[in-house]
Amino acid sequence: MSTPSQAEIRRRIAEAETVVVKVGSSSLTNPNGHLDVTRLNALVAALAETHRQGARVVLVSSGAIAAGFGPLGFDSRPTDVATQQAAASVGQGLLMAQYEAAFGRFGVHAGQILITAEDTIRATQYRNVQRTLGRLLDLGVVPIVNENDSLASNEIRFGDNDRLSALVANLVRADALVLLTDVDGLYTAPPSEPGAHRIGYVPNVVDALGEVKVGGTGSKVGTGGMVTKLEAARVAAVSGIPTVLTCAGNAGPALMGDPVGTAFAPVKHRGSTRRLWIGFAAEPRGTIIVDSGAAHAVRGGRASLLAAGALEVRGAFSAGDPVWVDSDDGTHLARGLAGYDSEEIERMLGRNTAQLKRILGPEFTHPLVHRDNLVLV
Repeated sequence: MSTPSQAEIRRRIAEAETVVVKVGSSSLTNPNGHLDVTRLNALVAALAETHRQGARVVLVSSGAIAAGFGPLGFDSRPTDVATQQAAASVGQGLLMAQYEAAFGRFGVHAGQILITAEDTIRATQYRNVQRTLGRLLDLGVVPIVNENDSLASNEIRFGDNDRLSALVANLVRADALVLLTDVDGLYTAPPSEPGAHRIGYVPNVVDALGEVKVGGTGSKVGTGGMVTKLEAARVAAVSGIPTVLTCAGNAGPALMGDPVGTAFAPVKHRGSTRRLWIGFAAEPRGTIIVDSGAAHAVRGGRASLLAAGALEVRGAFSAGDPVWVDSDDGTHLARGLAGYDSEEIERMLGRNTAQLKRILGPEFTHPLVHRDNLVLV
């Protein structure tokens, strides 16, 4: 696909029929960690105007833990999981109450959607989330999405709402993603460094990931830094979704297509939501190691993974679970949905179709991962 101009990308964002907006904790709280209602109301005013103009709006909002630890008497974000979960339980209610009141002043209904990573691993759960979000949008509701921090553990979580917002953009087949943070765009180096300047347009975020010097999280109340925002922009870009990154104060201008922040062009045409789920939302449960011939075939993008080319299986998983397909040197080649349980694949390794049929039966002659369920990394 040809590289679009910045003006074209800005226009696409302004004309988006469905837009996902992500706002970070630091953009919603004051320096003491308390929820800043003035900031929240300003954001809602910008979103309500976009909604009034006919766009379907999804808000991915951080801030539950940050809103909760102040009222619970903590001076800063708790570090242990149990206290974070308790703060999220208190803070999520406070956060939604403010959102509902703010949107209500514009005659707009808001609905709460709390997601855990587990909700995106199984295809049926993924479709349930997709169906609920779609119906809320059809009804004119602004869904407010957050990771379910009061239940999610460190072992299985999105980790930050930047990645979650890109996955939600896939879920609802959004036309644009807007990432709001505490800086006004992507810089050539951390803004505090001399000579750093803002980058207005990134035609290929995959290249930018290796060329721009970025720092970690600069917030005491958030979990994501610029790296996670670039990764979110990458997920959106390879999913065919244009993105703009800017500060929360620029939400209105960004949604109107004004040249604020940093715009990122898509680098691929949009794929099917199912393949996007396999590629980005589903956390692999195991790994199938393949030989050089199978690796070459998988890289070609048109072949299924057959048992004859499989060397080893790692991890315990069930048929239908997402898995890595790796070369024998450990390189990730693709993600895919396993056609068999891991213990079944153990018995199939290295066997051709005739051997599988004779030794194990005709039900074992299908690919380990069908090409329709394979997404190259």
